[in-house]
Amino acid sequence: METQPAVIADELTKKFGRFTAVDHISFSVKRGEIFGFLGPNGSGKTTTIRMLLGLLHPTSGKAAVLGYDVARNADAVKRIVGYMSQKFSLYNDLTVIENLKFYGRAYNVWGSTLLTRQHEVLELVELAGTERTLTANLAGGFKQRLALATAIIHRPQLVFLDEPTAGVDPVVRRDFWRLLYRLADEGTTIFVTTHYMDEAEQCHRLAFIHNGKIVATGTPNEIKERQMRGQVVEIDCANPGRALELLRQQATLAEVALYGSLIHVVVADCARDCRLIEETLNAERIAIHSLDVIPPSLEDVFIARARG
Repeated sequence: METQPAVIADELTKKFGRFTAVDHISFSVKRGEIFGFLGPNGSGKTTTIRMLLGLLHPTSGKAAVLGYDVARNADAVKRIVGYMSQKFSLYNDLTVIENLKFYGRAYNVWGSTLLTRQHEVLELVELAGTERTLTANLAGGFKQRLALATAIIHRPQLVFLDEPTAGVDPVVRRDFWRLLYRLADEGTTIFVTTHYMDEAEQCHRLAFIHNGKIVATGTPNEIKERQMRGQVVEIDCANPGRALELLRQQATLAEVALYGSLIHVVVADCARDCRLIEETLNAERIAIHSLDVIPPSLEDVFIARARG
């Protein structure tokens, strides 16, 4: 049914021998939303996607994608979703149009329907005019767009994107996310893994995974408002490298991290801990230019929740 979530995971678990890669995770993805699945490398993101695609059989728990049980109906799931992997599964010795033809036929799209879809996706990803270009000769951002085009050539209702912007520059990432919003506006559900917190801010809802466990879920604002334990103090000071080292030696400071030239400290007792910060830095004659309590960023929340 269209009212059902696009994805439902219920106590989903995957073990490889004694190692638990995904540990009893539960979440759902609404139809038509951009759902961000966040976590550091090795946290279980790709393993989760492979189970949802029917490529890996869960050790326990269950999951449904567009109404199909992924363990019992893996072939059906593969036909109706799109998938863009981290390394762009393109054939470099084929042209742009040849890659589209290959993937279209792999998804059982033929004849005039395939021709129409080729034209539509090339317009959507802004690659019209590159049809005869050898894929090996495309710039990285163009390869990324082509990989997205091959993933949606069959008009899937749901697209899985596994760290699609890893290793590309900020301008390319921004343009790619503009394409994702166009797809979502047309009704496509987007399930995207990333470790870029600026991208996470653009998702409708998020799930944070760490060491195979879900540590937070909700909209970006909900996570920042409800999941942060303590307050965030931002410090602008001289010699931030030395200041970071000194503050990390203070056991009562929950989390100390460097953000460019600024230091963020998560504190449990603002008055007490700000006094400790000032005393610690003043003792080493490190000038404090400003010390302010600020709203937490998603990165602040994620680091605090993961380490907590």
